[in-house]
Amino acid sequence: MGGVLSYLSFGFSSNLHFLVPMLLGYASMVIYRPYCGIITFFIAFGYLIGCHVYYMSGDAWKEGGIDATGALMVVTLKIISCAINYQDGLLKEEDLREAQKKNRLLKLPSLLEYFGYCLCCGSHFAGPVYEMKDYLDWTERNGIWKSSEKGHPSPLGATLRSLLQAAFCMGLYLYLVPFYPLSRFSDPLYQEWGFFKRLSYQYMACFTARWKYYFIWSISESAVIISGLGFSGWTDSSPSKQRWDHAKNVDVLGVELAKSSVQLPLVWNIQVSTWLRNYVYERLVQKGKKAGFFQLLATQTISAVWHNL
Repeated sequence: MGGVLSYLSFGFSSNLHFLVPMLLGYASMVIYRPYCGIITFFIAFGYLIGCHVYYMSGDAWKEGGIDATGALMVVTLKIISCAINYQDGLLKEEDLREAQKKNRLLKLPSLLEYFGYCLCCGSHFAGPVYEMKDYLDWTERNGIWKSSEKGHPSPLGATLRSLLQAAFCMGLYLYLVPFYPLSRFSDPLYQEWGFFKRLSYQYMACFTARWKYYFIWSISESAVIISGLGFSGWTDSSPSKQRWDHAKNVDVLGVELAKSSVQLPLVWNIQVSTWLRNYVYERLVQKGKKAGFFQLLATQTISAVWHNL
């Protein structure tokens, strides 16, 4: 289904850009498991950079192609995490961090499972990114998705809340954007304004632009929740309540009311921030040592490259 939606959205030629890193990543897992993670990392990111340059040059548009790099960015993170977790399956459990123990893959996923994970329609276009281990547990009804005495979780309430949030975000964006368009920054009239008027406009323009991201992340969250994959377990309270934050990619109030920039990675693009922590930041820290400036710089650099610099 994800492949069909991708074809309808981007066309045949643009979809080929998904297949190349997907097939190369799977081949690395089949051929050379001990280093498939690092091999896939450089292949996938190298191909993503090439696609960023290709679409920015305008050549794709001249050939009738549609920019699919947004979806390719999501697929890239999935491909890399799958290969790294498969490589982690060779390591001793005592040598692994908690996230590695939770997400490692002991056996190679089938090609069908791999393609289903990479092109899952609920998260293909704008995320959220999640783990292959969780995807397999969901499809096979294992782990937290296994039947228990607590009953079968219903996604309807959480889906409705997410859809209402998406509708509110889009409504507010459509209301504000005529008053604060980003195109105003290139208007000669803007240059004639005083400092404080320009500063206030910059704030409101950025405030307005954020709501379109809140919308797309909320609608994607709704799609993942309704499938059941967004379920993240039960609370410890009595009675137990369902938690549906597995697909949560943004905390709107957390972003708007953040007290410092340090809090923003925890509430903005949450799943990508988690990916960067698990697959870049923590893996650059040597055992027995603390993270420092180098780990932070490398993580921010990878994030910048992934975001098209």
